[in-house]
Amino acid sequence: MTETAIRVDNGPTPGIADVTDAFDAAIGVFLAGRRAEADMIWPGLAATIADLATYVSRGGKRVRPTFAWLGWLGAGGTESDPLVPAVLRTCAALELLHASALIHDDLIDESPTRRGLPAAHVLFADQHRARRWSGCPDAFGQGMAVLTGDLTQAWADDMIRTSGLPAAAQARVSPVWTAMRTEVLYGQLLDVSAQAAGAEDVDSALRVDRYKTASYTVERPLHIGAAIAGAGEELVAAYRAFGTDIGIAFQLRDDLLGVFGDPLVTGKPSGDDIREGKRTVLLATALELAAPRHARFLRSAIGTDVDAERLDRVRDILVETGAVDRVERDISRRTDRALAALEESSVAAPARDRLAAMAIAATQRAS
Repeated sequence: MTETAIRVDNGPTPGIADVTDAFDAAIGVFLAGRRAEADMIWPGLAATIADLATYVSRGGKRVRPTFAWLGWLGAGGTESDPLVPAVLRTCAALELLHASALIHDDLIDESPTRRGLPAAHVLFADQHRARRWSGCPDAFGQGMAVLTGDLTQAWADDMIRTSGLPAAAQARVSPVWTAMRTEVLYGQLLDVSAQAAGAEDVDSALRVDRYKTASYTVERPLHIGAAIAGAGEELVAAYRAFGTDIGIAFQLRDDLLGVFGDPLVTGKPSGDDIREGKRTVLLATALELAAPRHARFLRSAIGTDVDAERLDRVRDILVETGAVDRVERDISRRTDRALAALEESSVAAPARDRLAAMAIAATQRAS
């Protein structure tokens, strides 16, 4: 039986070099439809949707959609395939899921900024103040962040469902999408619980990294690309092995940047993970290796509004204990193992080369 695709206007078909612009175009088309929909209900609601669309579109490297796109190309997809617009729209939906996770994550962590600009809950609170509305601006901002984060996740589902993929491809993608969406929420639950419980073991921190970051950043996006193409189990296994290691290494690098990174480069205040009480692999490793007096200092600092002097002392301990070196070695080990799995796989050469380059960029990045 021939697969028949639903026809969806996703804009022009790109070459591989303009794929990021193509994702943005697909998201733009989709969000324009949502604004028109909201305007029919109430113009004020359309303005809120426009604000949300601006938040979704600003910054970001479109890492997750790109992994899905390369997963499809590596499993036999071609840029001349008439299904390219549907594939792009499916991949772009990952950016809406990502936006939902960021909105909720910043609210949970009380982070004031995202990508160097106000986080969603701060943005909405500032609007409340500027318009001199009644009630508490911060409570308004928090409520709006919950609702818009939920809305963005629902839109991600809608974007997948209306992507224009043939029915058989939709059926293959659906369980992978469901697993990914559930895993990132499980990861968030694990993260919040570990923080509240004061978990100090490396295994707990790695479990959070595995499900909160690796799953929906690299592993499942590649799996989605493979599912669209109808790839076999061997290639899917190679993608998932590569994705798990690179996704965890990506988060380990993020942990280091969260303490040692330049805020002008990362877009986040340096030391935020310490102030928020994040139970990272870096911190857990330091507590495992630290002398008792250093461990006591770390425990007294994490989850507090540390000043510059105390933050510098935290950094010194992380280095002196060897925790930074151990995390760096783990990043290298996971990257090497992932690249070996990729090299031994049947992934098509152009996509394989791009995936290798992305893996190195993600794990050695400065932001």
